[in-house]
Amino acid sequence: MSINSVALVAHDHRKTDLLHWVTRHDAQMQHLTLYATGTTGKLLSDNLKRPITRLLSGPLGGDQQIGAKIAEGEIDLLVFFWDPLAPMPHDPDIKALLRLATLWNIPIACNEATADMILSSPLLFDTSWRPQRPDFTHYQQRSIDSLGEKA
Repeated sequence: MSINSVALVAHDHRKTDLLHWVTRHDAQMQHLTLYATGTTGKLLSDNLKRPITRLLSGPLGGDQQIGAKIAEGEIDLLVFFWDPLAPMPHDPDIKALLRLATLWNIPIACNEATADMILSSPLLFDTSWRPQRPDFTHYQQRSIDSLGEKA
């Protein structure tokens, strides 16, 4: 199974960069399901004229919604054009999103160069490849066992 869904996120000073990147690669991404946080999703849907599943704005919980979709296996790739020079009041949410993408072995592109490399990878549309989701059975069982010992 190849990558089927992409989450698109951009901080305010990077939204135009993400729009230009997605527009440039729109033909390659036609078969992908696109998710985006609030304002980014509106900007993309208004300009691309294609369906985009819009979630809440990042500071209002959109980053967390994308993180939950990653954990549930609904998102295969995260393209997050973040602004490393701007202070973000929801920085813990951003770190949590990046943590979940890393934990669940989801490819992450935080800039245009990396996004280009991922999109040009032959693995992206290879139907026999899919990022290996980690097996957390041992961790989950450990948590359940530790609860039983305290009871």
